[in-house]
Amino acid sequence: MDTDTPLIARRRLLKAAGYGLGLAGMGLTPVGQLLARAGSTTQVHGGYGPLKPVRDLNTGLPLLRLPEGFRYTTFGWAGEALAGDIACPGKHDGMGVVRADGDVVTLVRNHEIGGETHGSFTPAGATWDPDCAGGTSTLRFDTAAGRLLEARPSLSGTLVNCAGGVTPWGTWLSCEEIVLTRGQAVQVDGVSHTMRQSHGYVFEVPAEGLSTAEPIVAMGRFKHEAATIDPSTGIVYLTEDGHRRAGFYRMLPAVPGELLRGGRLQMLAAEGAPDLRRGRRQGERLKVRWVEIEQPDQGADDDSPTRDEGVVAQGVAGGGSVFTRLEGCIYGDGRVFFTSTDGGDAGCGQVWAYAPGAETLELVFESPDPQVLDYPDNVVLSPRGGLVICEDSSQPVQRLYGMTGAGGLFEFCRSDVVLEGQGGFTGDFRGAEWAGACFSPDGRWLFANVYTPGFTVAITGPWRDGLI
Repeated sequence: MDTDTPLIARRRLLKAAGYGLGLAGMGLTPVGQLLARAGSTTQVHGGYGPLKPVRDLNTGLPLLRLPEGFRYTTFGWAGEALAGDIACPGKHDGMGVVRADGDVVTLVRNHEIGGETHGSFTPAGATWDPDCAGGTSTLRFDTAAGRLLEARPSLSGTLVNCAGGVTPWGTWLSCEEIVLTRGQAVQVDGVSHTMRQSHGYVFEVPAEGLSTAEPIVAMGRFKHEAATIDPSTGIVYLTEDGHRRAGFYRMLPAVPGELLRGGRLQMLAAEGAPDLRRGRRQGERLKVRWVEIEQPDQGADDDSPTRDEGVVAQGVAGGGSVFTRLEGCIYGDGRVFFTSTDGGDAGCGQVWAYAPGAETLELVFESPDPQVLDYPDNVVLSPRGGLVICEDSSQPVQRLYGMTGAGGLFEFCRSDVVLEGQGGFTGDFRGAEWAGACFSPDGRWLFANVYTPGFTVAITGPWRDGLI
């Protein structure tokens, strides 16, 4: 965990806030342009040009299709050795850049492991529940040389670590997308296992060393997806991946920058709009308020018989608004952007923007057809403006999309992962989801994960014209 004093933590928040205010003072940013055009019809954009097969600089295999001039390398494959001669787990999911030292960036990457029972892959002090094999690995990548320097375990004993978020003070919030209670029996491959700890929490992982594996209880116990922090206030925003209904939450920390000190959990309520899953208009702007969650640790799977006791049920009872399957969220340009993977009238996905200052919620984009965009998942703001959106759909080939500040949507990268024994993997993995998209601070490298078989890519090239 971060060992800074409260004063230093707050100074870091103020420094990050100043950076954000500096961007806001530069006029209408690309993200601002996107919001200004939210009511307009989304245009298909030519992007960086046609996609062509490109060979991986690491394996030599043509694993991706990219525009002319872009190149990439893969690293951190499932099964490769982490520090301590530990096999790297698979199911690579959410990820973020938590530190940059010159040309070297540090990333923390989630492993969304659930039912497997081979147990924790970190030492006891960095393990929450010893029988559980989810967690994070930490990677150091040299952007000048384009190669991996180090890969090590940093958190385990968790379950279904889906997405998360980077804090302004340089740590990673790793989110569990499952709700289980201590003592609960779980069937895995016909064998009953008893949970030694409850699950459904958020954990903090430092850039250096190991996590203390202590859950941030004040952030609630539910099917967490992603998290992001407003650097001007320290408020944490959280998404929930509920299939029946999902909430958008915020945690007001007792001490900004020290999340384990507790805080208050609240759920968003849009005035006059209790159900935001369908029937909304692109560009629609709603006033919002916040509903208190009195018992954030009273977790219950919303698909279970005890669902009326859970966090989302508490919020709905107080007037909170429901979404469907909320996924990635990111703070930028004074707003929190988040996705609903199957929201909208076509069930193909929505992108929302919450403005803390104005207390408004806006539907920035709604996909009208799976051929336009299908099941948006993790999302990241580019240093040049606009958005990069990861696709996680039932389509046979998954894609990374760019959305420009002018509202243009384009395909930036397409998976071409077909393996014949390489790395011990055989099969067609083009349908595996994209996850964990994030940029190096200088904007030269885009990192992302291919969930299955499990590896990380680093993409660089002619990021001209500020498209993404």
